[in-house]
Amino acid sequence: MALDHQAATAAAPTVASQADKGWRVLVLAGRWTTDALSEQGVALTEAAEQAGERVRLDIAGVEALDSAGAWLVCRTLDELDRRSAKVELVGGDAEQRSLIETMGHYRPGKAPEPTSESALTGLLVRTGKATYEAGAEARDLISFLGYAVVVFGRTILNPRRLRVVAMVSHMEQAGLNAMPIVGLLSFLIGVVLAYQGADQLARFGAQIFTVNLVAIGVLREMGIILTAIIVAGRSGSAFTAQIGTMKVNEEIDAMRTIGLDPMDVLVMPRVFALVLVMPLLTFYADIMGIFGGAVMALFVLDISFERFINQMRDAVPLWSFWVGIIKAPIFAFIIALVGCFEGLKVSRSAESVGLRTTTSVVVSIFIVIVLDAIFSIFFSVIGI
Repeated sequence: MALDHQAATAAAPTVASQADKGWRVLVLAGRWTTDALSEQGVALTEAAEQAGERVRLDIAGVEALDSAGAWLVCRTLDELDRRSAKVELVGGDAEQRSLIETMGHYRPGKAPEPTSESALTGLLVRTGKATYEAGAEARDLISFLGYAVVVFGRTILNPRRLRVVAMVSHMEQAGLNAMPIVGLLSFLIGVVLAYQGADQLARFGAQIFTVNLVAIGVLREMGIILTAIIVAGRSGSAFTAQIGTMKVNEEIDAMRTIGLDPMDVLVMPRVFALVLVMPLLTFYADIMGIFGGAVMALFVLDISFERFINQMRDAVPLWSFWVGIIKAPIFAFIIALVGCFEGLKVSRSAESVGLRTTTSVVVSIFIVIVLDAIFSIFFSVIGI
């Protein structure tokens, strides 16, 4: 029993302070493990505080070292380093040094020094970062556009690849279910155009030209723009959220595992559905917008429906109607493409779904308005 007690005492952790040619040597010995470090942590800290500017930590006599002992050594080294002391770690086998190095990776580092950049520099940095990110996003979107065009053409040449049931379901969600909101907003836009136009044209005694203003404005621009914005905010965001949720749940990875192409299963049915229903929604928006203008003209200008239609037929060329309809499938393709693209870029978090959904709506509306401006200039140049 006495021998066991002496062995246990010999194995207890100890720390001794020695002087050696200008160095203060802290000699660690015994078992530096969790069950034996009750008091030696304080002793090591006190010895480090009393050491000078050149300290050597000698662990050659350490018989056993676990994570608690290694952390204590790391803490001592950090404290000496904060005092700008010159520190050396000597002794110890490869395993002990590896454990100390590993624990050193998990200890808190120095706090970063505050930056002193000016407001102008910060603005330039944020602008450059935003520009770079926008360029990368545009590059990825153009790449996805090329891939989608290839798959779109492949589906046209081989219609059996198209999932008709899924396409019809998306046509119902994006087209039929959108008719109430599209019709209501188009009707109100027609009312606003007629009221504002009549108010201004009354100064010149030309109230009858309110019909021209409403018809041309709705047929060429307002009908298709309003429909595209509603579809982008309603259906484009839904595409992103649906595909993004599938990405979070790893359903898209499962599709690829069993040999299904997400472009054929998820993207193409949505693209075809929106391309088919967008012209119909635009036509419906045109009718409701003109009807709203006609109702306002009847009550404010006392212009009957028959006179309204006759004036519109004489003043508005047929091309004004086709200008809006031609834009519809192109805008639909862009909205569906951006919605699916952002959905496929969702990372594995719910926060990413919301972020990508917002980005989808913003990017879709931005591209639609830019394309509409280009179309307006083009049709004006060619005289339509």
